[in-house]
Amino acid sequence: MPERDKDVYQQFAQMYDEIHKRIVGEEETIRDIIIAIFGGGHVLIESVPGMGKTMLAKTISETLDCDFKRIQCTADLRPTDIIGKMAFDEAKKKYVLSKGPIFTNILLIDEINRAPPKTQSALLEAMAEKNVTIGGESYKVTEPFIVLATENPVEQEGTFPLPEAQKDRFLFKSVIKYLPMEEEIAIVKSKAREEKINKIFNPPEILIIREEIAKTVSISDAILEYVVKIVDATRERREVATGASPRASIAFMTATKTKAFLEGRNHVTAKDIKEMALPILRHRLILNPDSADFGVTPDDVITKVLERIEAPAEKNV
Repeated sequence: MPERDKDVYQQFAQMYDEIHKRIVGEEETIRDIIIAIFGGGHVLIESVPGMGKTMLAKTISETLDCDFKRIQCTADLRPTDIIGKMAFDEAKKKYVLSKGPIFTNILLIDEINRAPPKTQSALLEAMAEKNVTIGGESYKVTEPFIVLATENPVEQEGTFPLPEAQKDRFLFKSVIKYLPMEEEIAIVKSKAREEKINKIFNPPEILIIREEIAKTVSISDAILEYVVKIVDATRERREVATGASPRASIAFMTATKTKAFLEGRNHVTAKDIKEMALPILRHRLILNPDSADFGVTPDDVITKVLERIEAPAEKNV
């Protein structure tokens, strides 16, 4: 690796250290969010209430010298509350753009499934196209632009399920589960102190690292074929009504190349593919009602697919 890359890896180590000043455990979710930031993706974070989804997202955001905004979703949230609107300026005697919170680097959307469908569709344009339409004009969002959205899977009253097209725009769906007892004790103790979080990366550095990843990390034909076989197999499972789209294959490329770079490698391995499969695929599968009624989950299906598809030999990757 070039000398300058050593500084980058030291920064990544510092970033993890800063995050762990406040956050105990949740290593996979932390990994997913950092990969999304440097890979240019968005993350949907799911857990029951009180598991620290918002604190985790805010803490990671504080390690970045980026603009940060937060939206608390409610049933009466309107698209203009997110993207902004044209407002009449009395001094200038004309309509001017009043930007909404979507014009930021990191947008935390709490309880996204409480926003009505029309508001969710306004988010979709920004996530997919990196621009928004206001008053018939298109405006670019700030780069880098990352959406971290949280949702609660158990409270269904007053919620609106995310459209499949919107879920497909998230690079990852990361699930926060209950912690082991020793980690929960550490969390309770940590609440007694407030740690200052230092900023490690700024927007230009994030964009430069993204370019570096694209240029320096390779993925072999054998690994590409392995990815396509996995994605295709999700469409063939009897438990699944709708499998993953080709966008899932692209997500594998983005996520695993970024993961390899963060770990100091210039190539993707089959192990990277396996480790990224759950967060990449779990929100892209629609199960048959019968399978869901019997307690089958997307994670169960993905695990079976990985067991069935033979990984390429290390010498071929």
